[in-house]
Amino acid sequence: MNSGGRIRGWCGQIFFCNPDYGEGSVCSGASTYFKSAPVRPKLTNVILDPMNWDAPALDDSPGERPLYVSIGILAWNEEKSICPALESLFRQTLFGKLAQRNLRCEIVCVANGCTDGTLDIAAKTFADQSRRHPCREYFSCRHLDLKERGKINAWNCYVHQISAPGARFLFLMDADILINETETLWNMVAALEGNPNAVVATDKPCNNIRTRRRKSLIERLSLRAAQVTRPGEAKLCTQLYCIRASTARRIHLPKDLPACEDGFIKTVVCTDFLTREVNPARIMIVPGASHTFKGHTSLRGILRNHKRQMIGQAAIYVLVADYLQTLALSERKNLAVTLREKDHRDPQWLKRLIAEHVHRARFFWRLVPGSFGYRFKRLARSKGFRKITCLPATLAGFAVSMVSSFMAYDFLKRGGVSYWPAKSADQK
Repeated sequence: MNSGGRIRGWCGQIFFCNPDYGEGSVCSGASTYFKSAPVRPKLTNVILDPMNWDAPALDDSPGERPLYVSIGILAWNEEKSICPALESLFRQTLFGKLAQRNLRCEIVCVANGCTDGTLDIAAKTFADQSRRHPCREYFSCRHLDLKERGKINAWNCYVHQISAPGARFLFLMDADILINETETLWNMVAALEGNPNAVVATDKPCNNIRTRRRKSLIERLSLRAAQVTRPGEAKLCTQLYCIRASTARRIHLPKDLPACEDGFIKTVVCTDFLTREVNPARIMIVPGASHTFKGHTSLRGILRNHKRQMIGQAAIYVLVADYLQTLALSERKNLAVTLREKDHRDPQWLKRLIAEHVHRARFFWRLVPGSFGYRFKRLARSKGFRKITCLPATLAGFAVSMVSSFMAYDFLKRGGVSYWPAKSADQK
């Protein structure tokens, strides 16, 4: 086993490399911007061989600056937003900080099932930044095309097959966000460096609706509801976070996990892979770090998003309660291998667990236990006049949860699992 924790030989990786998983495991149309100081970077076309994933990865080599950070940008049909997202990324002071320490970073755009110009725009931006960025000698860029759509598959491929084995920290970033403070990424890395007990560093997500001068009633209620339900400890927003590479590579996301991968990652991280009591301190919310995301502005968009969240929460509940808790200690400690092998041996296992849970639940309000009452519990903890001002948003949120839960229950009862709502007009 090498320093990156990967087993050499079969498929070049410890898991998710078996070609039996289908075309989604194969990256095509890959390009690499590789820098060998002091020579300026050249564009090199690379065809990724699924039987030898280490070939294109930028690992530490003799004479090379150590690679310290890998940034994975997961993108699906984001041609309108990926350019601003990358511009906000390249404004980060992370690159200068790494240069001061003679360390380098890689940036990988993982497009999954894109049917628009996302990959072309990413390639052009990478080529431009590789020519003119003041710290261009300290980072490298790649863009990869996965045939299979889905963030779960893209996450697994990036973490276990694409990211450089030598990286100590991995960033996972959505392609439709804007990073706010220029110190955001560095603050997240520094937070993990300074706290050996923390495993994940996350920032503050900011809804772009807040910046609008005129807000509709739905938008105001949505913002107020977010304030009421905002959790305190161990908040993980998977739009942007930094995780220790050694921990990330012990995680495998089940291929049929519909959504809410944040809940799954949070569970295994805060319990040290279900071997200890929950420790919220394993996830840090870093001061001076934030990003802006596009919020839903229509009732239809809100309902469809909540429907997908309900489907994902139901899957997480079943996965943890009905399967992970029953595993032997050795299987939980090697959870990535356990779940990868489970996916390989029995591709329909999670779908069956979800179907059995829906059958047992019988009513839509039992789909996710505790999914309705938590809003009122949080409202009850509010003080003074705030309870009155937040009551309308709490009631509106409760109504949305009821409707979306019914929609999710009906969808799952009819045998569906993967729900991919098309990008609505309020998100474009």
